[in-house]
Amino acid sequence: MNNTEQVKLSLKKRYAREKRFQWYGKIAVWIGFVFLATLLLDITLKALPAFQKTEIQLQVPIDWETLGLQPDTRIDPESLRTVDFGGVLKKSLREVFPDVKKRKDKKLLYRLISSGAEYQLRDLILSEPELIQQGKISLWVTADDDVDTFYKLKKSTSRIKPKQAEMIQQLMDQGKIRTRFNDTFFQNSDSREPEQAGIRGALVGSFWTLLVTLVISLPIGIGAAVYLEEFAPKNKLTDIIEVNINNLAAVPSIVFGLLGLAVFINFFGMPRSAPLVGGIVLSLMTLPTIIISARAAIKSVPPSIKEAALGLGASHMQTVFHHVLPLAMPGILTGAIIGMAQALGETAPLLMIGMVAFIVDVPGGILDSATVLPVQIYLWADSPERAFTALTAAAILVLLAFLVTMNAIAIYLRKQFERRW
Repeated sequence: MNNTEQVKLSLKKRYAREKRFQWYGKIAVWIGFVFLATLLLDITLKALPAFQKTEIQLQVPIDWETLGLQPDTRIDPESLRTVDFGGVLKKSLREVFPDVKKRKDKKLLYRLISSGAEYQLRDLILSEPELIQQGKISLWVTADDDVDTFYKLKKSTSRIKPKQAEMIQQLMDQGKIRTRFNDTFFQNSDSREPEQAGIRGALVGSFWTLLVTLVISLPIGIGAAVYLEEFAPKNKLTDIIEVNINNLAAVPSIVFGLLGLAVFINFFGMPRSAPLVGGIVLSLMTLPTIIISARAAIKSVPPSIKEAALGLGASHMQTVFHHVLPLAMPGILTGAIIGMAQALGETAPLLMIGMVAFIVDVPGGILDSATVLPVQIYLWADSPERAFTALTAAAILVLLAFLVTMNAIAIYLRKQFERRW
């Protein structure tokens, strides 16, 4: 075999190896895509029931005598405090099922509706007191979570007794049971009852926590990046600082939670389970990401910009803040948004500072007790009720939507404002 044939054979083998390597890469990408699509599909299918709630129609008597009030009583929260709304709804249920006589069967009957249905009736009367003049109204009340699961799956579960299944079938035959969009999921905070639980409190808690994180980490991160890149002398001290910043970016997040517990709560006595402490802890975790991305953005500005400004008589500080920093700002904001998205998905450090507490009220500020969306997902995932599985998946979808939105904003800012040099 002459040299020409050997070269051709060698080239053929090399091209074949390159082609195989390309196929390995494509197969790896597709395998990753299939796994990701399978995961998202599984979460979506599990989450769909959470966006629908089951309701039962009742003919509710709400005249003055039934409510136990004197005619023309002023309708306000104080006057309605003594009204047994639960008893009124039980009476309505007995009218739908007049054949239910045994005490045991009545207990099963009353468990068809949610324990929060009486508050639903109370709020309706508070908002529309003129309904009392009608004497009886048609009201769709929220069903219990076991009834909700049974009705959606259309099959029996261990928590539904045969007698209850017959009652539900009777309601279906009469057209007195339905599903509709679950606005409770977005309007309510956490609850022990799945049909009453929502993510509003966790969303507001996440907002306050991220606000504190942004206010602390963004100016400090940009300031540290500008100083290290433009003003800090090149010596061993700055080398140690740079190494530590890079190392902090790889520290497990739970370590920052331990730091927050030991320093901010135990030493400084700051309020436990508050967005203020959570925001400070997350800002410490986010700072390395912002500093590193800001320094990279500052480095990407061509030296000719700085040299031109200095040549025209601008001081070093004027050059940095009037020319370099504005041109680097798109990259800095991109890194900041990515850092905030990372903070939004963190759970471990917030568990250490007590944000795992059961919080029913919506936080009104950074000092109120609160939880955040990832911690809410953790709490629901640990709950034994089957209905919480759908709520967990739905909350995961909401969290993923926020993360995708924040990353999309970062990509948009980079594409919209970055300059090609």
